[in-house]
Amino acid sequence: MSIEFRRVSCGPLQGFDGLAPSGAVIGVVGEDGAGKGTLVRLAAGEIQPAGGEVLAPGRRRLIGTGGALDFSPVDALLLDHALARHDAVERRKAAIAIDRLRRAGCTVLLVSHEEELLAGLCDEVWWLRQGMLAARGDPGTVLDAYLHEAAGRLRAWGETVSSPLAARWRRGDGRAEVLAIETVGENGQPTLVLRSGELALVRVTIRFRQAVEDPVAGMMIRTRVGLSVYGTNTELEKLKLGPRQAGDVLRVSFAFRCELCPGEYTLTAASHDPDGVWHDWLEDAVAFSVADCRYTAGVANLRARITVESSRPIPE
Repeated sequence: MSIEFRRVSCGPLQGFDGLAPSGAVIGVVGEDGAGKGTLVRLAAGEIQPAGGEVLAPGRRRLIGTGGALDFSPVDALLLDHALARHDAVERRKAAIAIDRLRRAGCTVLLVSHEEELLAGLCDEVWWLRQGMLAARGDPGTVLDAYLHEAAGRLRAWGETVSSPLAARWRRGDGRAEVLAIETVGENGQPTLVLRSGELALVRVTIRFRQAVEDPVAGMMIRTRVGLSVYGTNTELEKLKLGPRQAGDVLRVSFAFRCELCPGEYTLTAASHDPDGVWHDWLEDAVAFSVADCRYTAGVANLRARITVESSRPIPE
């Protein structure tokens, strides 16, 4: 039997309509507070709506985080992050059990933040936003739209937080001091989260304590496990910064297209002489993240374009 929500109002859900057909696995995604937990509790009959009605079969089971994974026959199974704490073997066993229930006509609502699980298991995905149904349909299409918005919100959040310099180590003779290291997004705002593909800056501010004839400013991006991703300096880029006098302040901006895969990265920055004598070197001084609306493997996002050619064998 299907589960139907008719103009349901309860908590964050306001005038919610939705139909989960018999024998279907429906994934439910959305930010915290969007109403996902309320939805499955309504479907389970644990709470009653303040308005509207919920039509659901008689034999229902709700399993929450940490609950026993009971996949015995039932008309409706409601899973609220039920697989989040289980290992890969238990998740695979659960997927097999859920598919068995689906073929027996059970209707399943599966709340999860695990996109791979939802894409592989669900017939349809519902995306809840502020208590409303923002989208529903093909899992791949809906998850792409949801992740695109989530990446945008994460990017916006990155502009509201700052990270003080916290170098893993700092060395130099003190003739210059690195005052600030910033990542700057395409809109010109400092941010700790960059979008994969956006035009970005690494901005290094240096104050000279003594006269320096020919200073060099450089930066290095590394992964969180220390793999060097990209580095350059003003000498390599044929840009001369000196001579500089005591008290001079320079702000050097390295502009690049941020073609990095989603993940966590660190920035190293330095002022030094052309022969490598350091004025001030800050190792892994700032951490930043790269967000995207889809998974890509590795470090560099090369944005491959795929073409396919097909031909039939020539008859003998």
